[in-house]
Amino acid sequence: MQQLRSIIESRKFEWTITVIIVINAVTLGLETVPAAVAHFGGLLLFLDKLILAIFVVELLTKMAVYRLKFFSDPWRIFDFIVVGIALLPATGSLSVLRALRILRVLRLVSMVPSLRRVVGGLIAALPGMGSIVLLLGLVFYVFSVMATKLYGAAFPEWFGSIPESAYSLFQIMTLESWSMGIVRPVMAEYPMAWAFFVPFIVATSFTVLNLFIGIIVSAMQSEHEAEASADREAMHSEQEVILNEIRALRAEVRAMKAEAEKS
Repeated sequence: MQQLRSIIESRKFEWTITVIIVINAVTLGLETVPAAVAHFGGLLLFLDKLILAIFVVELLTKMAVYRLKFFSDPWRIFDFIVVGIALLPATGSLSVLRALRILRVLRLVSMVPSLRRVVGGLIAALPGMGSIVLLLGLVFYVFSVMATKLYGAAFPEWFGSIPESAYSLFQIMTLESWSMGIVRPVMAEYPMAWAFFVPFIVATSFTVLNLFIGIIVSAMQSEHEAEASADREAMHSEQEVILNEIRALRAEVRAMKAEAEKS
């Protein structure tokens, strides 16, 4: 069992699974090309089933090696769920699950350390992002009510109700055709409308959304520092072990010298 564990934890094994995931991504993409399906449909189906079988064997092997500790690692749980979805029957009302097979490609996240760090940083940023989402929601609600009262009568298709106003303001926040598409037509009817929309853009696009970036960057930095600290501690522990071994060897050499001098 120890030998099997050393195999599945080796870099060669991880790289092999990574290559298989990439191949699976290519085959799943080719299944959307009619010409490729017409010429290589049977081969693509065979490769898909073969790769799924490899993933199942991999997970079963890890479950046999780690036993209950298998579920202590969130990345192994993620792999288990992704592969489990692929094993569900995709016929009849469940045929939509065939599209979810592409989720297997997301296993690259669990196999590549740099991607794991990025996802870990994003997860660590979720609490702070929740506060920003709440703030953004409050801003949207206030401006949606104001827009509905100010421009709902003249432009009911954009600001006829709070949901319609919120959607129009979301378009403005993303700066997608906001000027010629919405704001300038409104300004033709209400020349001072810029005094409403410009502060909204400044408050959302240039301020609140940048807070998301700041929180994510801060979380990424914390994740990097935590990993660097763990690496330093591991290196320090290894150095301590080496120093203890050197001290033990010196003590043995001194003892041997003392015995040699006595004799």
